[in-house]
Amino acid sequence: MAKGYVVDIEKATKENSNFRKVLFTAPNSQLVVMCLQPGEDIGMEVHDLDQFIRIEKGEGKAVLDGKEHSLEDDWAVVIPAGTGHNIINTGKKPLKLYTIYSPPEHADGTVHKTRAEAMEAEKEHHGR
Repeated sequence: MAKGYVVDIEKATKENSNFRKVLFTAPNSQLVVMCLQPGEDIGMEVHDLDQFIRIEKGEGKAVLDGKEHSLEDDWAVVIPAGTGHNIINTGKKPLKLYTIYSPPEHADGTVHKTRAEAMEAEKEHHGR
C-alpha cells in the first residue's frame, strides 16, 4: 500500500463523471469522488462510520435525520456515524462532490459508473 496520496482534489472531483469512484483507501479512511446527475440522489442511508462531504460544483441538498440543508459550491457536510442522510442534486447540471469515509466504506478501486450499478453492487455486497 502506498504511504500516502496527493491529488488536486478540485480537479479530480470536477473531472469525474462516475457516480462513485474510490481514489484512495488508507487503513482508517477513504477518499471517494462522486457525480450525481440532475434529480439524482445517493439514497437514504445510515453508516456505522463518520463521513465528510464537500461540494465542488453544482447545487443540491443534504438531508440529515430528516432536516434539509441547501448545498452549493464549496459547502461541506459532516455526517456522524448513525445519522440518516441523503445528498440530492436539485440543480440542472451534475453535482460534483468528494467524500471521506472514516473508516473505509467501499472496496479499494471501486468504480460505479451509474447509480443503478452502485445499487446492484450494494445489493450483492449485503446479500439482499
